[in-house]
Amino acid sequence: MSAAAEAGLRRIFAVVDLLIDAVDEEALVPALLPLLLGAVPGDSIVWTPRPDPAHRALTLPADLLTRDAWDAFARDAPADPLVTHTTFGTGTPMRRSTLQTDLAYHALAAYSDVYRPLGAEHQLAMSFPGGYVNGQPRSICLAVNRSGPDFTDHDVLAAALLRTRLTHVLDRLAPPPPVRSQVTRRESAVLALLAHGLTNQQIARRLAISPRTVDKHLEHAYAKLRVGGRVAAANAWLTRTPTEARPVR
Repeated sequence: MSAAAEAGLRRIFAVVDLLIDAVDEEALVPALLPLLLGAVPGDSIVWTPRPDPAHRALTLPADLLTRDAWDAFARDAPADPLVTHTTFGTGTPMRRSTLQTDLAYHALAAYSDVYRPLGAEHQLAMSFPGGYVNGQPRSICLAVNRSGPDFTDHDVLAAALLRTRLTHVLDRLAPPPPVRSQVTRRESAVLALLAHGLTNQQIARRLAISPRTVDKHLEHAYAKLRVGGRVAAANAWLTRTPTEARPVR
């Protein structure tokens, strides 16, 4: 293996190590961007969650895009085939040069309004599932820009390897909501009373069942809600199903 290949692997492993230890998305992404820019070398990188009003797009350098540039991108993006690929296509790592010639790229409104001022003569972009936000699936678009030579096949391969791992860590940090259809009517009734502060004995009296039966209903509900105890189950029930989290009369 060449020295360059070994250096490339070390940069990929640095990203993987960071992902393994990640416990919070807010702290992860700012630390992740420079490592990604090392693993898939470029001059700048853009990380865009969509849709996710709670998390804004992040760039490296941090002041890469002005407000006017973002507005121009939103206006011009529908005509951009690379944006179409990451938004409606498979989202696999793709070089712009694979999709269009330099002449076609330079004819885009987005090139003159956004990409040329960045020095983005070459781009590699991908998208991947980004976990869930407010119960809704989210995706992440990641774009790397270069002013120098185009991205190589090795760069595309590195991006593909990291794409899988990025998907896994975001699924862990922003997991899907519980599947409500799996919670039975009686489990729902028990959770509703639990969420309003009743003890197991009080729930049993209200529902005319034994405390042991309440325990079993809660045990099954914990597994379905992916929680580990009473407080987490109550919070999950109130958050996920506010209209059904009222006491059963």
